[in-house]
Amino acid sequence: MKVLLINGSPRKSGNTFLALREIANTLQAEGIESEIVWIGNKPLRGCIACGMCKRNNDGKCVFDDDVCNKISAKFAEADGFVFGSPVYYGQPNGALLAIMQRAFFSNGMNVVNKPGAAVTICRRGGATAAFEALQMPMQMMHMPIVTSQYWNIAYGREAGQVTEDTEGMQTMRALARNMAFMLRAIEAEKAKNGLPVREEWQPMHFIR
Repeated sequence: MKVLLINGSPRKSGNTFLALREIANTLQAEGIESEIVWIGNKPLRGCIACGMCKRNNDGKCVFDDDVCNKISAKFAEADGFVFGSPVYYGQPNGALLAIMQRAFFSNGMNVVNKPGAAVTICRRGGATAAFEALQMPMQMMHMPIVTSQYWNIAYGREAGQVTEDTEGMQTMRALARNMAFMLRAIEAEKAKNGLPVREEWQPMHFIR
């Protein structure tokens, strides 16, 4: 089994990476493969609701000039996901949100029923709001949410300071162990009873 960890910070080896690395190391100790993917620091497009990905039905966003499709292509081989971000104005990095929105819409079939978790890193405040924002797309994609001993947040401003947050690092390790447990439990249940049966979606709005 494999977990894809997405580093949504423009700083490749900053505090968000260090938190994700703590998760990856613990997953390895649990016998779970992992890969940390960096979204980079180049410009990223937001979704423009063109609908071309649905018409093409190829699992790709029609805009192929940034890293979105490269990251989305890794979804199929992953059994679980961790999305990590620094906190900007009480929100996740907009570039990471752009990737999640575009990749989930164009390639959502490859995240459905796979466990997911959010991790946010901040200097002082706003981490819980950003954490909730990252979780919301996963809740819409039938992704079981992996919890920990606390909200999956850690604190640090300067590079490396997050490792001094001993409770934060422990929270990352607890998250990893819960992810490993959930992956094994889902795999066993899939082998026994298959995936959950879902009703056909009945979309509606409130304007009549």
